[in-house]
Amino acid sequence: MQIGSGVGTASIKNLFTQGAVSSTGNQTDLAVSGDGFFMVRDTLENRDFATRSGDFRLDGNGYLITNQGQRVQGFSDTGLATRGDIQIDLAGMPATSDPAASIVSYTINGEGKVNINLSDGTAFVRGQVLLQNFRDPQALVKEGNNLYSGVASAGPLSATASPGTNGLGKIQSGALELSNVDLANEFTSLITTQRAFQANAKIITTSDEMLQELVNLKR
Repeated sequence: MQIGSGVGTASIKNLFTQGAVSSTGNQTDLAVSGDGFFMVRDTLENRDFATRSGDFRLDGNGYLITNQGQRVQGFSDTGLATRGDIQIDLAGMPATSDPAASIVSYTINGEGKVNINLSDGTAFVRGQVLLQNFRDPQALVKEGNNLYSGVASAGPLSATASPGTNGLGKIQSGALELSNVDLANEFTSLITTQRAFQANAKIITTSDEMLQELVNLKR
């Protein structure tokens, strides 16, 4: 006879399916519609993280950052050639623009390009938010605050690329991706598990009652 050692959790897997996208109207809120992760960098520890959470904001220097201060990565120059921290400022403004012009507004389009509109009516592309995808997303390690480390272990498919290319999704500005949890399915699974537990408990109760009857017969 083999005796088991009970039940244990074998593993916990992350579910990286697409969640619903909700509009917020905040220009710095970004949602990925499709596959891909934002890459952010902790400047203090010089560590890179992947995240699907796009609730970004601007710091005092114009850097696009997470709520914990990590800087969003992408092309950081107007020529879209240098990878680094995304910053929204006047660096690289056209020579034809008024030197005294100021930033009136900015937008981030579906390709991740940061378009800046100046007070003199001119505009230019300041940089581009890039995305990354992985061969084995399950190898990513949870770090809290919707951040994942273990980027190298997960097997990056290539260098960060423009949204909408290499199988990556597009970016939706002014929106956030909601949780991908299916509440109806989770409640159904919960009820099924609860009923199975009740059935097993009933079997034990019935077996106990039968043994009690046998004991009473012996008496």
